Amino acid sequence: MKQSSKGGATAPEHQDEAVQRFVERTAVTLAEWGFPRMSARVLLTMMVADQDALTAADLAARLGVSPASISGAVRYLIQVGLLERDPVPGSRRDRYRLPVDPWYEVMSAERGLLKTVADLAGSGVEALGADTPGGGRVAEMRDYFRFVNDEMQELLMRWQATKGRAPTTQD
Repeated sequence: MKQSSKGGATAPEHQDEAVQRFVERTAVTLAEWGFPRMSARVLLTMMVADQDALTAADLAARLGVSPASISGAVRYLIQVGLLERDPVPGSRRDRYRLPVDPWYEVMSAERGLLKTVADLAGSGVEALGADTPGGGRVAEMRDYFRFVNDEMQELLMRWQATKGRAPTTQD
């Protein structure tokens, strides 16, 4: 067992390595799906941390990267709703933490994008005419995004029920 900086025992070294492999492998997978790799590494580092909040310096040290690369990653994660910033009182530093139920929050926000794309596709169908080849393809796009948006609402409500919360509705 290793010793923590406070003198207590921490996880065995092989467990630290296993956690690091998990972070890196999952970050690669998220990057393959289009997620910025450093943002994925930061997100997963936050998820596996025992602390509720970490500074950019903490994240840089854990990932072995420069604070500058952490800056862009946390900016992205804040923008998509997967990280929140808390200023440290009396300091120019910020601490970062995961929101409560971040995946739910992100998917709730995605519903707005799904509706926007469906509405834009609807205007495309009007412009093209539903009876044209292009209009037919755009109509299918519109219908798909409407369907996914509606299903997402049901799925989010079921998630809240599973977690023991009262469902909310969002348009």
